[in-house]
Amino acid sequence: MDSFFSPGSVAVIGASRRPDTIGYQIVDNLVRHGYTGVVYPVNPHAVAVHSIPAYPSVLAVPGPVDLGVIVVPKERVLDVVEDCGRKGVKALVVISAGFKEVGAEGRDRELRLSERARALGIRLIGPNCMGILNTDPSSSMNATFAPTMPPAGPLSFMSQSGAMGVTILDYAKEYGIGIHHFASVGNKADVSGNDLVEFWEHDPGTRVILMYLENFGNPRRFTTLARRVTRAKPIVVVKSGRTQAGARAAASHTGALAAVDVATDALLAQCGVLRADSVQELFDVAMAFEDQPTPAGGRVAIVTNAGGPGIIIADACESEGLEVVELSPPTQARLRAIFPAEASVRNPVDMIASATSESYRVALEAVLGDPNVDAAIAAFVPPLGVRQVDVATSIVEAFRTREPRDKPLLAVLMGRQGLPEGRAELHEAGVPAYTFPESAARALAAMVRYRRWLERPVEEPRHFPVDEARATHIVRRALKAGRRRLTEFEALDLLEAYGIPVIPHRLATTHADARAAAEAYGYPVVLKAVSPGLVHKTDVGGVRVDIRTPQELDDAFGEMIRELGEAGLDIDGILVEPFAPGGRETIVGMSTDPSFGPILMFGLGGVHVEALRDVSFRLSPVSEVDAVEMVSSIRGARMLDELRGEPAVDRGAVVEVIQRISQLVEAHPEVSELDVNPLLAFPSGCVAVDARVSLGVEP
Repeated sequence: MDSFFSPGSVAVIGASRRPDTIGYQIVDNLVRHGYTGVVYPVNPHAVAVHSIPAYPSVLAVPGPVDLGVIVVPKERVLDVVEDCGRKGVKALVVISAGFKEVGAEGRDRELRLSERARALGIRLIGPNCMGILNTDPSSSMNATFAPTMPPAGPLSFMSQSGAMGVTILDYAKEYGIGIHHFASVGNKADVSGNDLVEFWEHDPGTRVILMYLENFGNPRRFTTLARRVTRAKPIVVVKSGRTQAGARAAASHTGALAAVDVATDALLAQCGVLRADSVQELFDVAMAFEDQPTPAGGRVAIVTNAGGPGIIIADACESEGLEVVELSPPTQARLRAIFPAEASVRNPVDMIASATSESYRVALEAVLGDPNVDAAIAAFVPPLGVRQVDVATSIVEAFRTREPRDKPLLAVLMGRQGLPEGRAELHEAGVPAYTFPESAARALAAMVRYRRWLERPVEEPRHFPVDEARATHIVRRALKAGRRRLTEFEALDLLEAYGIPVIPHRLATTHADARAAAEAYGYPVVLKAVSPGLVHKTDVGGVRVDIRTPQELDDAFGEMIRELGEAGLDIDGILVEPFAPGGRETIVGMSTDPSFGPILMFGLGGVHVEALRDVSFRLSPVSEVDAVEMVSSIRGARMLDELRGEPAVDRGAVVEVIQRISQLVEAHPEVSELDVNPLLAFPSGCVAVDARVSLGVEP
């Protein structure tokens, strides 16, 4: 990877003398931005490009070539790669388009490209990309065709989209956001986002990793890498494609609720990656991490010279989960001694319009010294007679003079002239500056989420002792019979093999069997039809509940057999279970995504899951911390706590069930969908009452 970002020489293969071409622009960027290595333009029809001697092929270049940038028609790319292999080039950036993005023919061409590069021992970025850059003064390499060079800084950025890459570099230049490395990876035929994350993990010049993604090539590897990397460096991602182009049919609740973006959110949440909804939000968050300390918590103080902005920022902070705390009495007394009686010194601190630049320095020093405060936001609306630059200077002084510098300080300079006039001073000091209050609140909230991730215990998934032979027999028997769905009797047995508490159940094929089971359990009981072709039992009268007498049992049993026969269903028998009133209904489920693998779901069960869709997701395998977060993160989590005199449920038992199901689906990839609904949670323990399991193709 060093051959990409720190090459001693770059050959631009397809360099052009025409200024309106990409082949010229890349050479121009290398020269104009002071690349410290040697540039070799390659063009068989030119003596020189950009006043630099040109060569007819890379083989004619007199010195070694560390990096090749290919800008030739798609039909010639493979020939150029062959020449680069003979030359000993170890890294290639293929700008040329016309590969898998254009269809089947292009996919074949890209496959041949990646296979040949691999055979020659060449790493490759692209094709269909806009290039790479390194702003470090030791290299100062801009091997892109972007019109701008961003300032140097600690942020390394990967973009899957070339067009977005141009926008990103323009934005970084305009707002003074420091970029260290930039890579446009295009079609990711070889080098992927995962490769770059792993490289930047150990790169001392990279403090924050930013990514614009359109898809995950290998989500599981990304999860493994990101879990490790985010313990040392924040990763902020914009992932496009929040909507699902088409809904797929799914037998389970989990499958129906698990869309593409659900998997992305689950993956990012599990590995500490911060997700931004837009490129602007991505940079808002990145600016906050660039030079600021990570806050110890979410308690924020707001200092402003106008009441309205203070209220807006307070609302934005609280909507992001931050706490606008009341300042300590000593801090309030200190502020009250300085400002007029009309000023508010509680929080937000409204110094009113008469506040000077010096007022900002004094107020910020006071709130940053308050033990109740973890971070501060300074907001300025320019009145007559106070210069934005002076206010920015005072904000910088308040940040620089604080020791220890352990609390982040963000600035909001509002108004048409607010930010441009103070941005340079703030940026140079490492204080992120925003035009809108919501941007500052989002950025600070992301910092707090990252702090919580750092404090989160590092755990591996638990491995429970289970009856693996029994589980394997159940699954293989169904597959051997050509079935893609377990009966409920089999599904409950599968859960039981994995140590998940299930309601007592017997399969009855006769009235006598049903009576014996009911007498063993005691009335009332529940009857459920068991049929390989039955998905939703209630739709065809396949359930009878609260049966209290032998006569009711006989009548219900006979009616079910008759009605299901009339519906054309083959019946294996009737499941007899004790009626289990009480408990709070939850659901634990799993659905398999083709890219992400098993996705686990938890939520309130019964009818709530369809009506409220109040569910949480995580990718399997899950640790205990993941499972605890699944249970606590649903909106209705309080339904599991003490409620109207009823004791809280045993969350630990539910958490263990989630982990056991995770272990089950990891060991049995044949299980494509699974629902336990309801999983009744009690003050002590829980029990699976109903289960549904679908099978995919046996691996």
